[in-house]
Amino acid sequence: MADELGNVRRMWHLLEPLHAVFYYAPEVTEEAAALGYATDGRWPGYFAWRAAPLGAVGADEVTAAFHSFSPVMVGTHVPAAWSVAAPDAVLAARTRAVDRAYRALFGDRVGGAEFAEAAALARRAAGAADVTGRPLAGANAALSWPDAPHLVLWQAATVLREHRGDGHIAALGAAGLDPVESLVSFAAVGAAPPGVFASRGWSAAEWAAARERLAARGLVEADGSATPAGRALRAEVERRTDEAAAGSWEALGTEGRERLVELLGPLWVEAIGSGLLPSETTLGIGKV
Repeated sequence: MADELGNVRRMWHLLEPLHAVFYYAPEVTEEAAALGYATDGRWPGYFAWRAAPLGAVGADEVTAAFHSFSPVMVGTHVPAAWSVAAPDAVLAARTRAVDRAYRALFGDRVGGAEFAEAAALARRAAGAADVTGRPLAGANAALSWPDAPHLVLWQAATVLREHRGDGHIAALGAAGLDPVESLVSFAAVGAAPPGVFASRGWSAAEWAAARERLAARGLVEADGSATPAGRALRAEVERRTDEAAAGSWEALGTEGRERLVELLGPLWVEAIGSGLLPSETTLGIGKV
């Protein structure tokens, strides 16, 4: 069982950079600017790109679906995003942005047989994802599939990462961790320094109050590091997250999954080596 869940996490580690590189690619910034979003920071475009599959939703819906962001931060960008561009226009621009970014990153390989094979396998896994009760995964899964393999691969990676994220939120709730406690407890186990989590918009007072609540539960020490109980709780959260994501990969079988690993490896190296992605993120990839 542990080996199988380890494989589930390995697939996330491979696919997440192929999704996330979108948010940092200059081609994506250009498309955001063309829509009318401010590009002196990444958040106006980010909230529009990621929330658009949900439709013209309000701040409460995005706060709940994104989970880790401060409601104050979300309210700065939503629903104002839809006064700049409607969700359908954002989604059309998102497709253009993926096309441009992937072509810039991977070159002629986007038209190759191996890219097409990887896209087909990833789409099969995404199609097996149970999106019941998973708002971001469900909204992305409901979008029409593009024809080009590189666009299919990105959309499949997006469905799968949002499916995992939705399941992760459920696991955090089962552990009794609210959004800011989720970040504080994650920082406590070394997923990233606390300063990295400042990007989610919580104030110093909110962070400190969450740390005090966790300390009262015996989950963190006075210095903010995790206690043994805190580490055990976070390990349980990650285990439940892997379990909730496992069904998609079971649909490929061992042979299909290993073939996808083989195909994604060089793309992962290219994404990581592009210099576009930050060296540390709030996701704790490679550390959890």
